[in-house]
Amino acid sequence: MTSPDAADGNVDKLAELFPSAVTEQVGADEVVRRVIDFDMLRQELAGAAVEGPQERYHLEWPGKRKAALAANTPVAKTLRPVRADSVDFDTTRNLFIEGDNLDALKLLQESYLGQVKLIYIDPPYNTGNDFVYNDDFSVGTAEYLLSSGQMDASGARLVPNPESGGRFHSDWLSMIYARLKLARSFLSDDGIIAVSIDDKEQARVAQILDELFGDDGRVAQVVVQANKGGRDYLALAQTHEYLLIYGRSGGAGIYDLPRDVSDLPLADEVGRYVARDLRNRNPRFSRANRPNLFYPFYVNPALTDANGYAAVSLEPSDEYPLAAVPLNREGVESCWRWGREKVSAAIVAGDPKASTVVARQVRGGAWNVYEKHRPSTQKVKTVWDEKEVRTEAGTREIRELFGATVFDHPKPVDLLKKLIAIATTPDALVLDFFAGSGASAHAVMALNREDGGRRRFIAVQLPEACAPGTEAFKAGFETIAEVAKERLRRAGRALAADRPLLDKGFRVLRVDSTNLVDAVRAPGPGPRRDLVADLVKPDRTPEDLLFQVLLSSALPLDEPIAQEKLNGKQVFVVGELTACFDAGIDLDLIRALAERRPPRLVLRESGFASDQDLINAGQVFREIVPDTDVKLI
Repeated sequence: MTSPDAADGNVDKLAELFPSAVTEQVGADEVVRRVIDFDMLRQELAGAAVEGPQERYHLEWPGKRKAALAANTPVAKTLRPVRADSVDFDTTRNLFIEGDNLDALKLLQESYLGQVKLIYIDPPYNTGNDFVYNDDFSVGTAEYLLSSGQMDASGARLVPNPESGGRFHSDWLSMIYARLKLARSFLSDDGIIAVSIDDKEQARVAQILDELFGDDGRVAQVVVQANKGGRDYLALAQTHEYLLIYGRSGGAGIYDLPRDVSDLPLADEVGRYVARDLRNRNPRFSRANRPNLFYPFYVNPALTDANGYAAVSLEPSDEYPLAAVPLNREGVESCWRWGREKVSAAIVAGDPKASTVVARQVRGGAWNVYEKHRPSTQKVKTVWDEKEVRTEAGTREIRELFGATVFDHPKPVDLLKKLIAIATTPDALVLDFFAGSGASAHAVMALNREDGGRRRFIAVQLPEACAPGTEAFKAGFETIAEVAKERLRRAGRALAADRPLLDKGFRVLRVDSTNLVDAVRAPGPGPRRDLVADLVKPDRTPEDLLFQVLLSSALPLDEPIAQEKLNGKQVFVVGELTACFDAGIDLDLIRALAERRPPRLVLRESGFASDQDLINAGQVFREIVPDTDVKLI
């Protein structure tokens, strides 16, 4: 009934690498557990371990160890579906999760391990006026699990973090560290994470990301012009924020954007182009150490196009009498960027218009060789200063959707579309666990509409109360999560107006206590079903149980859901999983299910009509479909 224990997972990883460092120990509860023998681990890492209070390079703050504990500690919770708030619940591949994002990450980590291409977050900037999540896990694990399992639906997780509080930076860093630590495991091998932040915490967040992703994982620090006039109450009018971009590995997938070729300076019958020097400008490369890249070109000045570029050949002749060799700025022989084979394929004999490699006369009468470069894409620069990425554009989008500014300082959709475009493929999964007004989810749908992509999103937002007097409160929204859901409904309708196949929906799931009663029963006389009949909480529906099964089975929560009646019982089919949680399960239903040969089947143990049916069910499956994975809850 709990999410996975990350500490146990870490022990498993160490056991695989250093089996001699794993031993067993009897705890105070007299339970034998696997533990790490640190003395043995130090021996395994001799010469590479830091002992005691030696100087080292790292970021430290009061509460960092508790933050790591917060990331590892399991939660006794689940995700409950909310059909009434959803759009296209059964068919959409998008998720909107309402609740504490730390709980949500722990619940989702098994189902989406290594599957997310882009994580984007826009956390609170720790300005002294905002809130941070209360993650004080100083109580014992058992006490925490008990209390967290019974927490109310709103979570009561937000606490003010005033600058005068004495732990201004420490509380905020503990909050963000626990979440970033969990987030890393969601990324695919070529996945990236992008964090919006301003000067207040930029340096410290960068150090945390350096620690979690390593120096090799640092992709870029993008400067975003967030506003035009700037914060002119500061010593310098601050107009920018940052996007800190890190990769799961050194091979993080960043893609170029399509290029507008209208600004290329030259044109011929083929199209526009720019002439790029074919000489290798790297001073380390020369004729001496790259002899295969040193060879002469031969030029025919008579075959020159309107831009002054002449035809070339690799062989001298009466028609091509003039030689061109690579010379650096000092006039010393260097080398070309391309080898002979590549050049030969690029030359169209006697036609400088169609040829990719041409020559032009330079200062002093010498000839140099150029590549006609026709770029269809371009690398994105690290300064984003287009007016579409400014916060005022995001505010305008909110006003157009709601007729009022129901959310302060939203990120513009175009800013996030640009990020998603360079970080994802058309079928990628995007995760935002500080969803705010839902701008990133809106951007996913907008980009899919433009390029026909099938990107999916998971958006997580705490139901943070809208303060009385705010535009959101006046408009009837009780929480920020309500604002985000309504934004996605309105944006989805507008985007899909002329794109009926666009996935404009989202499946709402709410973080809540587990569906099962925390009860321990001793075996005794009487029917087995009586021992489990009351383990499911009375207010929980079959669909609640379905999603807990998906979570506990590490299955995705965004698969289409099919429902049907089989022998009068409600049956769910989600991917390779078939489930039935109704009462009165008999052998006729069992046989009907077995004949469908589902890869996985889950049934409610207390739903069997009799103990005899429960006992015989196993025999039916062994005879008809022995490979089906059957589980009871």
